Amino acid sequence: QVQLVESGGGLVQPGGSLRLSCAASGIIFSVNAMNWYRQAPGKQRELVAEISRGGSTNYADSVKGRFTISRDNAKNTVYLQMNSLKPEDPAVYYCMARWVVEYWGQGTQVTVSS
Repeated sequence: QVQLVESGGGLVQPGGSLRLSCAASGIIFSVNAMNWYRQAPGKQRELVAEISRGGSTNYADSVKGRFTISRDNAKNTVYLQMNSLKPEDPAVYYCMARWVVEYWGQGTQVTVSS
């Protein structure tokens, strides 16, 4: 059974930081590209960051220079370090694993408010 479990979301003030984690099980983690998406109320789900199985990364323009995606294949975990959080960053953040098929986590809520 494939499971992707996100954690690390919460409430943070503007300018603050959060580190999201996504622990995967039931997949061969190292061959999967790993992605973070987010969806805000009333908006479409959008790609935030992706990391290939080789470690190459790609970011949405809106988060470049603020967010960093990384992976630890020994722990079957992908991370999203989010710094300088802005009022436009709140959303449910989802982890997605992609190889032959896509698997999604249940999401973790990020709220930015003073």
